[in-house]
Amino acid sequence: MEENNKTNGVDNPSFSTELGDIDNTKNGNGISEKTNGINNPSYQTELGDVENSKKGNSISEKAEIPPDDDNAENRAQWGHGLEFLMSCIAMSVGLGNIWRFPFTAKENGGGAFLIPYIIVLTVIGRPLYYMEMALGQFSSRGNVKMYERLSPVLKFIGFGQLIGSVCVATYYCCLMAITLFYLASSFTSELPWTQCDPAWNEYAAEINRTCISAREVSNESGAEAISSSELYFRREVLRQKDNIDDGIGLPDWRLTLCLLASWLVTFFVSIRGVKSSGKASYFLALFPYVVMITLLIRASTLEGAGDGMYYFIETDWNKLSDASVWYAAVTQCFFSLNVGFGSIIMFSSFNAFSHNINRDALVVTTLDTFTSLLSGSTIFGILGNLAYEMNRHPSEVISGGGTGLAFISYPDAIAKFNVVPWLFAILFFFMLFVLGIGSLAALQSCANTVIQDAFPNFKAWMISAGTAISMFLIGLMYVTPGGQYMLDLVDHFGGTFIIFVFVIFEVCAVLYLYGLENFCTDVEFMTGKKVNVYFRVCWGIIMPVLLIVIFIYFLYSLPTLTYGIHGLEYPTGILAFGWSILGIGILQAIFWLSYYLWANREYPCGKMIRKTFSTKTWAPTGARRTYEWRKYKEDVSAESKLQTGSWISRKLRFVFRGH
Repeated sequence: MEENNKTNGVDNPSFSTELGDIDNTKNGNGISEKTNGINNPSYQTELGDVENSKKGNSISEKAEIPPDDDNAENRAQWGHGLEFLMSCIAMSVGLGNIWRFPFTAKENGGGAFLIPYIIVLTVIGRPLYYMEMALGQFSSRGNVKMYERLSPVLKFIGFGQLIGSVCVATYYCCLMAITLFYLASSFTSELPWTQCDPAWNEYAAEINRTCISAREVSNESGAEAISSSELYFRREVLRQKDNIDDGIGLPDWRLTLCLLASWLVTFFVSIRGVKSSGKASYFLALFPYVVMITLLIRASTLEGAGDGMYYFIETDWNKLSDASVWYAAVTQCFFSLNVGFGSIIMFSSFNAFSHNINRDALVVTTLDTFTSLLSGSTIFGILGNLAYEMNRHPSEVISGGGTGLAFISYPDAIAKFNVVPWLFAILFFFMLFVLGIGSLAALQSCANTVIQDAFPNFKAWMISAGTAISMFLIGLMYVTPGGQYMLDLVDHFGGTFIIFVFVIFEVCAVLYLYGLENFCTDVEFMTGKKVNVYFRVCWGIIMPVLLIVIFIYFLYSLPTLTYGIHGLEYPTGILAFGWSILGIGILQAIFWLSYYLWANREYPCGKMIRKTFSTKTWAPTGARRTYEWRKYKEDVSAESKLQTGSWISRKLRFVFRGH
């Protein structure tokens, strides 16, 4: 098939057409697409382009309505709408709630962190979650193809999100490997972290600490005590080194096997895409709550637990003026809900077009917040008990922070169970592993969908195997003696920094380049319901402003990264590796921007920019649906033209009144 397109006699690689702009002429098996009678070699017909004639700015009423071919792409769909909801719960309610939220809260003042977190969740988290759901469901495409459909140059946002999701997936599986190690160690009547091992005495002496059993009450002063659970994690599980100036070391063979097992399980969950992961989502989403509630009940009965829980809700109002606390709230919100990673867009792209995503967004974001508060109350109750035994304040318990908070505090609580502690340990670490599988499967599926959309002839299991093997090899650096320091570094640059940057690009592209009114019209057409004032105000004003202000303030006060219990600065080479993650994301954005500007270089400057950032390629899937959508938009546009007043007054009227 030969396809040609030129505009004003000039080849245009980024040419895009609107419904009704094409004069199609068929000759045998060849199709020639022309614009104003001039060939355009780069034109690509998308499914959903409709044969219509154009009169002025309206679609001809006599144009034949295309047949219903909305399923022409044969894109896989969830077996049931509930599978999508359960998959979103399994994805969003995960290690981000159990591991990252309590640690982030502890590092940012405990209760002082809750206020900015809940505010950010309300005005950024939930609106952004709903926006990404709507984008995926409307376009029926993974994140890279979705942004490319919105405007070809915007594919850099999808690739930037892909870099972030791969970074998180590689270290996420490391946490699951550690979980498997603890799970295997729990099949014994005497849990190995409950007693001090004499082999740890030398290390304890080096850091001027005395080991105390997780089951005993300590008479040591606060400056000298260290829990056996903490020493077990650092010396036995991680075999951690305190200084990485000479490198991070070689992978530990035990954790390597656990890492391999974790990826094998994830591979089998995602082997058939949503057809297999959807069925597993019921168990992945519901089982963890049984164990979490049991642990909360146990934690609340421990001595000193009340002090820890009070510290969790106690508020230092001065912390609210610290930009780093607000930045931490935003990044925790992104990490916990999985917004900005492309996985929500990917999951919702497999929905039926009219699925009720407003309900699902409300359920998932509410449940995610509840889970974070549940795990926070549990772990701070345990911290209160540890502080009571060590004669210290809850804020001073566990010197190293990081992933250790979940792998030290929770095991410490389990050690205090008087009845079958090994059974609770097995249940807890199995629950933690299940939570990790739900989130990791979503992150891997995000990469799988990008590849599947680009190469639709590839089999799903081959793509899943390829991504699993690649991420396993990358993840080997996290199971080295210095691996946890690399995890913190990659989490900072790949799991938070780069995601924050591309979320700002995403919000500006959708709400300002494409337009808030256009986006709301799309949502109304898709769901049959008008977008309420809460979402319009958050999308149009609050969310973009807060994101940009918090990010600029954070850059202004960017902290120096440190690692380990001694607070050492990262070696220059390793720190450069972290910055390179962000650099790759920014450079690929510059590349795509330069590429499309160069492709449109024949045009005058103003038109070149307009052509580069044109959103005329945006449309839902299916010829009939595209026709109906354009007709719907035409009717809405005709009504909006009747509005009077200045440009700013019309925009504000739409934000607050919806018309």
